Amino acid sequence: MTDWVRDLSFTARGALTTLGATTLFLLDLVSRIPRVFVRRFGLVVAQIYNAGALSLTIVMVSGFFVGMVLGLQGFDSLSRFDAEESLGAVAALSLFKELGPVITALLFAGRAGTAIASEIGLMRATDQLVAMEMMAVDPVNRVIVPRFLGGIIAMPLLVAIFNGIGITGTYLVGVSVMGVDSGVFWSQLHANVDFADVVEGIVKSLVFGGVASLLAVYEGYTCIPSAEGVGRATTRTVVSTAVSVLILDYLITSALI
Repeated sequence: MTDWVRDLSFTARGALTTLGATTLFLLDLVSRIPRVFVRRFGLVVAQIYNAGALSLTIVMVSGFFVGMVLGLQGFDSLSRFDAEESLGAVAALSLFKELGPVITALLFAGRAGTAIASEIGLMRATDQLVAMEMMAVDPVNRVIVPRFLGGIIAMPLLVAIFNGIGITGTYLVGVSVMGVDSGVFWSQLHANVDFADVVEGIVKSLVFGGVASLLAVYEGYTCIPSAEGVGRATTRTVVSTAVSVLILDYLITSALI
C-alpha cells in the first residue's frame, strides 16, 4: 500500500511539473509571436504548408468516409423515429460541433505533430539548435515559434475542409443511396444549424490546434538528445495530444452549452 501511494505521488508530482513547464513554455512562445510573425512571416507560411497542406490527403479521405458512415448510421437511427429528413441537420451538427474538430486534431497529431516533434528532436540530438545559438540565432524564434503558429493557423482550415468533405459524403449516401430528398436535406441543414454551432467548432479547432502544436514543439525541444529520446518524444506527443484534446473537448462543450 505504501509503495502504491508513493508511486502515485511521484506520478502526480511529475504531471504537475510537466504542466508547469509547458505553461511557462507557452507563455514564452506567446510573448515572441508578434515579433516572429512580422520578421519571419515566410517561415510561418512554410510551416502552414508543412502542417496543413501536407495533411490534406489524410484529412480529406478520413472526412469523406466519416461522412459516409455518418450518413448510413444517421439514416438508420433516424428512420426508427420517422425523421429521415433531418439527416442533413444531424450530420452537419455532428461534424461542426464534435467530429470535425476532434478527429482532425487526432489526425493532425498523428501526421503533423509527430513530424514536428521528431524534426525538432533530431535537431536537438544533432546539436543543430546549439549551433544556432553559437551563431547568435535564437532557435526558439527561428524554429519553434513558426511551427507553433503554423499549426494554430492550419488547424481551422483543415477542420473546415474535413467538415465540407464530410457533409459531401453524407449527402452522397443519404440522397443517392438512401433516397433522402436533396432539397429536404439542404433545407433541414440550413434551418437547424445556427451560427453559434459554427463558432463552437471554430473555437475548438483553434484550441486543439494550439494544444497539438504546443505539445509537439515542447516534446521535441525538451527531448533527450538521442535516438531513443526522439522516439519517446514522438510517442508522448501523440498520446498527450489525444488525451488533452478529449479532455478539452468536454470542458469547452460544457462551457458553451
